[in-house]
Amino acid sequence: MYPAVGWVSSRHSNRGHSSDLIGIPVREVCPRSAKGVSFVRRLFTGTTLLIIALVVGIPFLLSRQIPARFFPGVTVVRLYLHQENKVVHMQLEDYLVGVVGAEMPAEFPPDALKAQAVAARTYVLKRINAAGVDNTLHAGADVCDDHRHGQAWLSREGLKKRWGTVRYYSYYYKVKKAVDETRGQVLVYQGELIEPAYHASCGGRTEDSEDVWKYQVPYLKSVTCPYDADPNPVQTVSYSYEQVDQALGTSLTAIPASGQEKITADFKLVEKTGTGRPKVLLIGNRQFPAVAVRDQLGLRSTRFTWNIEGDTVTFTTTGYGHGVGLCQYGAKGLADHGYDYRIILGHYYSNAEIIDTQKSK
Repeated sequence: MYPAVGWVSSRHSNRGHSSDLIGIPVREVCPRSAKGVSFVRRLFTGTTLLIIALVVGIPFLLSRQIPARFFPGVTVVRLYLHQENKVVHMQLEDYLVGVVGAEMPAEFPPDALKAQAVAARTYVLKRINAAGVDNTLHAGADVCDDHRHGQAWLSREGLKKRWGTVRYYSYYYKVKKAVDETRGQVLVYQGELIEPAYHASCGGRTEDSEDVWKYQVPYLKSVTCPYDADPNPVQTVSYSYEQVDQALGTSLTAIPASGQEKITADFKLVEKTGTGRPKVLLIGNRQFPAVAVRDQLGLRSTRFTWNIEGDTVTFTTTGYGHGVGLCQYGAKGLADHGYDYRIILGHYYSNAEIIDTQKSK
């Protein structure tokens, strides 16, 4: 008749406590059972709601562009956004996450990402600390988000489009960790911030700065790059003479193609760099720096050769970029072989030092 009392009583009788339950009415046993069920239900409901909040809420909060709060002593970057045609202000370390994510593949090893973070931090601080000199391209800004003007930058939404939603969160925190673990670290030479040039792939050896630009920099010297990990270092691209004329302002189409020897003479190598790359070319009757040919024709690298058939020029490039300073795929290769970011940076920036600006304050 009272199964609850009988079940509890028989359970406890084996322990010699059956007398404790004699005479206890059922109304005192059933409420305890009900309270237990109610507690379990509340616990289950609460846990379910918490899981839903975590799954839905955290990604929402992370994807929002939360207005930055600035505090005394915090470095602020004035960034010009080309697409929106405006200048925004953000904290330095937040800006660097967008730079490292834009400039280097997030799947690279942590020490390669750290090397990129230190280089990017040095680059922007050199411009912020330029004694109040205005950005001649974008008034009121220190830097912009276009890699052709310096270094690239992507917003969180831009990074999510690049990486995809599934990989976004793991990649974002991987990049952020690289930035956080190098916080305050910059590269200097004789006490001054360096010009931390970097590029994607050198093809085996970096270039001296004076062979690519018109100035010699003591820490931007040619070094071997034994572990350049670019998976597709060699590529070819073809242009008609008409396309070359349009890009370079030459007059190749006005020269009769009377034979292979005559046409080949329209492209001459005038000078090489120390690593054997073209430095100056004679195209038609005009001389061009190899850097200008690369930029105007959209070639991947200044390390190129060419072949002419009829009125078509085929360029074969090795590597990607100007070849000066840090080689990003080279940094990946070094990190894969166990070298940490300090050694990587010391290899590509000769005699430069890493200092911690936070400790020096």
